[in-house]
Amino acid sequence: MNCHYCDRTAAFAAESDGVKVGLCEEHFRERLQELAESDGLETLKEKVDVDRAE
Repeated sequence: MNCHYCDRTAAFAAESDGVKVGLCEEHFRERLQELAESDGLETLKEKVDVDRAE
């Protein structure tokens, strides 16, 4: 699978409602940074029930 934004091989893939999208490491980091700067990351944490290791 290739990255949704470029022709590099996808390092990560996300699926929602049967649609699968791949992201290379660079674009994954960019999207993660965008989420961190918005309320989206907190919403995502709640949705997937992420617990921090202490």
